[in-house]
Formats: sequence, structure tokens, C-alpha cells
Amino acid sequence: MAVRCQIRPASPADIARLAELERICFNDPWSQAGLREMIAATHTIGLVAEAGRTIIGYAVGRYAADSGEILNLAVAPEHRREGVAAHLIDALLEGLRSREVREVYLEVRESNGPARALYQDKGFTVAGMRRAYYRYPTEDALVLRLPLDGGA
Repeated sequence: MAVRCQIRPASPADIARLAELERICFNDPWSQAGLREMIAATHTIGLVAEAGRTIIGYAVGRYAADSGEILNLAVAPEHRREGVAAHLIDALLEGLRSREVREVYLEVRESNGPARALYQDKGFTVAGMRRAYYRYPTEDALVLRLPLDGGA
């Protein structure tokens, strides 16, 4: 079932909710300070997905020259499998394309089948592995890559 959500740029006023989603979604969450720094950084794109006035997900990416990276993507558990993550990825990729990014990378837990399937549906392929990349629990990360056609 698809949820109707709006994607908009993240703002400093969103940090508390983003930190809450981090704690709910991840074993090793980013801090409020880390989130604030990332949202404010140049060469970073931060997006939130809202249903009504509630933030139900977010994504953060960064870019340098013609390369980009998806740093984080989180969706509230009660809104998973509703297309929110796909909308966030599409918007983030469009933002990276508009900045003339030609390829995008990300890391994903090897055991995270749903995320791997979503990224595969978006065209990402395995480019490598980072051993013991994740903590709590320690786990390898698959490095995924997506070439972007044509840039801006």
C-alpha cells in the first residue's frame, strides 16, 4: 500500500525527529549533533518525507566532483513497504543528477535483504565489500554503485 507523502529539504527544525528515527531504525544511530552537522554541510542533500505534518522518513546524500554517496536512509517502521524509501531515493538521485553527479555509491548491511532489494530495483549493483564495517552487531557492508545517465 502506497502512502501519500511529500518530499522536501530537511531543515534544522527537523533534527529532533530525525534523531528519533535514527534511534528507532538503527543499532548505531547518528547523534543530533552529527545530523545537524550533516544537514548544514555544503555538498550535502538532506530530504524528509512527510505524511501530513509528520516526518516519516529521511535521506541524506553528499557529492564531490562527479561522485555522490547516499549516507543514510530511514523510514519509520509503521510506514515501511509503502514506497516512502523509493520516493526518497528518487528525489535524492534527482538532486545529485542536477549537481552533475555521474555515479552514486552507498553501503548496506549484507543481511539487509529488503534494502538490498530496493537498491537493486533502482539499478544499484555490488561494487565491493567493506569487512566489519558496521557495529552493533559487527557486520560486513556491501558497497553498491549506480551510474547516473548523463548528469544534468
